[in-house]
Amino acid sequence: MDFVLALHSHLPYVLNHGRWPHGSDWICEAAIDTYLPLLAALHRLQAEAVPAPITLGITPVLANQFESPVFAAELEAYFAQRLATCTEAEASLASTGDQHLLPLAHYWRGHFTELRTLFRRVEGNLAAAFHRLEDQGCIELFSSAATHGFLPLLARDESIRLQLGLGRAEHRRIFGRDPDGLWLPECAYRPRGPWAPLPQAPRSGIRRGIEEHVADAGFRYFFVDSHVAAAGHAFRLYGAEGGFAAEGEVKHSPYRAYRVAGARGATPVSVLVRDPVSSKQVWSRQTGYPGDEWYLEFHKIRWPGGLKYWRVSAPGSDLGQKRPYEPARARERVGDHANHFVGLLAHIAEERGGPAPRRFGGLKGGGVWPLRRQPAENLIAVPFDTELFGHWWHEGVEFLAQVYRSLATEPRITPATARDHLGQAPPGRGIHLVTGSWGAGGDFSMWLNPATEWTWPRLWAIEARFWDLAGSALESPSHRPVLAQAAREMLLAMASDWQFIISTGAVTDYAIRRFTEHCADAEFLLTALAPDSPALPAAQARAAELWRRDHVFPNVLEAVHAALSGSRTMTV
Repeated sequence: MDFVLALHSHLPYVLNHGRWPHGSDWICEAAIDTYLPLLAALHRLQAEAVPAPITLGITPVLANQFESPVFAAELEAYFAQRLATCTEAEASLASTGDQHLLPLAHYWRGHFTELRTLFRRVEGNLAAAFHRLEDQGCIELFSSAATHGFLPLLARDESIRLQLGLGRAEHRRIFGRDPDGLWLPECAYRPRGPWAPLPQAPRSGIRRGIEEHVADAGFRYFFVDSHVAAAGHAFRLYGAEGGFAAEGEVKHSPYRAYRVAGARGATPVSVLVRDPVSSKQVWSRQTGYPGDEWYLEFHKIRWPGGLKYWRVSAPGSDLGQKRPYEPARARERVGDHANHFVGLLAHIAEERGGPAPRRFGGLKGGGVWPLRRQPAENLIAVPFDTELFGHWWHEGVEFLAQVYRSLATEPRITPATARDHLGQAPPGRGIHLVTGSWGAGGDFSMWLNPATEWTWPRLWAIEARFWDLAGSALESPSHRPVLAQAAREMLLAMASDWQFIISTGAVTDYAIRRFTEHCADAEFLLTALAPDSPALPAAQARAAELWRRDHVFPNVLEAVHAALSGSRTMTV
């Protein structure tokens, strides 16, 4: 039975929008906590000749930041700050009666130094580093919508085509090949049908299904939560810990890929379904591995400095009762949990699919594998946010490495990329998906609710204005730079992150500021694109300023032209 681990890496554009607490420090923290440790683990497994065919998604907006010299400079400054914190902590702990925590200050110094060495070794370009791993046959990279826009709630089909088409084009530009797979932002899907998310939404008639846009963009597969495929119940990934968020009839098995009915592209589009059993074991702090008493406590931080010295400790203990972190004991638990997880996968394989011959050779040049007869249930797919591993769960990256080491001796499970699995076992059975996401409740309520409802009419008005003006602006050399930056600002305003942050109630002011800022800039630029507008010279100057600030998607106008080349009407 094949095991496909998909990691979805995404952050909104934060460069040139301040540092702390949610400017460039946001991406720098994610790089130190997750992206660099993951890269280091993949390098170690490669050196050990242990196959770790992770299917790694990097959103285009994150990939643009990875290759930016601004990011490289910001991360160097962040490393310097972290190491200075370690120096200060060593002096402070020795003088405040907390000498017992000194080994942990040394631990963090070694950790940061090792990661900074790796970052310099890859010349400050994480996109290029992951690209090399794919070229060497170690992993598969796949893409997403350009800025992680919440596709089912966008008002114009042109906007959906722009998000997907630009996402594919940027992946090709940065990583050198077309992606096979797509991460639907928030795993959000809606089928063909009427569209009226709010009473004030534009009249649309019948809208095309998301899978039709995916097929048109040339993607071969995407992932959904199990309830969207009627293969399980909605799990509270973005809600309260534990339990299921929604009920519904279970009609299909999550342990196989399906051909998506309704996707009418030249290449069939497949859907891989999240396994609710194994993914819950990894995700849940309440009932899964991350809540183990020996793992690093995420929420307790020592100030000044911001280092973490404590472990989860006894279940339910408050922050004052946390015990000092012991890295050696945590590593022991990582091995125990990795073996337990692989045992769980093997149990699923025995129960649902039976044993499968091993076929993954690991590195590039291992030859072409012959097609083999597949049982009806032949796949365990587990998609996660990459930041779960390392950031939210400090030991999570090493857990993944240990899982692959354990899988190397488990004959019942074959680790594979999504591309390899679908190449070996193309799905024949079609499936109709239902509306949903992997948000709390399994629906769209994390992004459309009383707290965020105001954002959508403003965004819809920008969409309408943009697409009404885009055709003529593309034909005018003086208007094209303004149109290009208006497209970037509109795309950045579309990021699903802003509504999500507002809904969680955390740093709401930041999300509101970023959303309204990008909307206001897009609106100003679009006003200047109207025929005979006197604002054009001012807009040209403003577009140049914004290009220096929001330096993403250099070929955005090509994607705008392609989006316009499709059907210009919202109805079909």
